[in-house]
Amino acid sequence: MVRTTYLEITSKAQWIRRSRPETGLDIRECLVKQPQFNRFLYEYIGRDWKWTFRLSWSPERWNAYASAENLRTFVAYQGGSIAGYYELRRDEDGVEIRILGLAPGFIGRGHGGPLLDHAIETAFGWGASRVWLHTCTDDHQNALNNYCKSGFAIFKVENETADESSASAG
Repeated sequence: MVRTTYLEITSKAQWIRRSRPETGLDIRECLVKQPQFNRFLYEYIGRDWKWTFRLSWSPERWNAYASAENLRTFVAYQGGSIAGYYELRRDEDGVEIRILGLAPGFIGRGHGGPLLDHAIETAFGWGASRVWLHTCTDDHQNALNNYCKSGFAIFKVENETADESSASAG
């Protein structure tokens, strides 16, 4: 069974910026839409976390998704290497942190918090009145706790069998 937890921050005042050491991350927005790069990031970052749903997408679907005006992609680099990435998607409910993850070799080195803070800051800077995301039991064991420590509040929890989960994830 996979448990998916949905969380939200409904104001900047709710966001808890934690004191974090300097990580040397250089986080940049991908201003030129490149669907193949989004696919690469999804596969590379998500490989160890069972991010498989989007891997079956056609090139046309990737193009429609990654080229959408309401989607922004940000990549974190350290020493010229990809350390992680996130996607923001704006909709009528606010801004969703659609994807947030670290590359193998950068997990456990204090990069997740700064990447999350950057995503929240950028979402509110994009005019969000609500920032939300979801995590599941297939994600890193500290993901849910880290989101809660940053001020996210749980608003929904769903339990699914592994087959149902893989069909709806992504």
